[in-house]
Amino acid sequence: MAGVVVQNMSFKVGQTLTITGFPQADSTNFAINIGNSEDDLALHVNPRFDAHGDQRAIVCNSYQDGKWCEEHREGGFPFNQGEEFKVVITFTTEEFVITLQDGSQIHFPNRQGGAKYRYMHYEGEVRIHGIEIK
Repeated sequence: MAGVVVQNMSFKVGQTLTITGFPQADSTNFAINIGNSEDDLALHVNPRFDAHGDQRAIVCNSYQDGKWCEEHREGGFPFNQGEEFKVVITFTTEEFVITLQDGSQIHFPNRQGGAKYRYMHYEGEVRIHGIEIK
């Protein structure tokens, strides 16, 4: 699997995950995945500049039992190719709250109801330069 994988981390209810990075100048899309393994994703955040039939859209989803669940689209698109971004994620057993750098938020259901996730994966045309959990 391409991209950056972080395993055996601990991201628990009540903690904040802050991710900073740069989409490449020619980026079509990138993704931030959080879950228990590559086959068990509680949260897939996929900012799409121009990919999969979408332009300037953020698509969220989860992946369970070998298949994608229902796509969730909400909010604006404060990402620009070649410009630094910051995404802050917190969660409860009910939902993930993704705060974007323009202050807008995406609310995505925690479909698995987990209180702790240990797997993170970043993929696509992006350079992640900061990952902080506190």
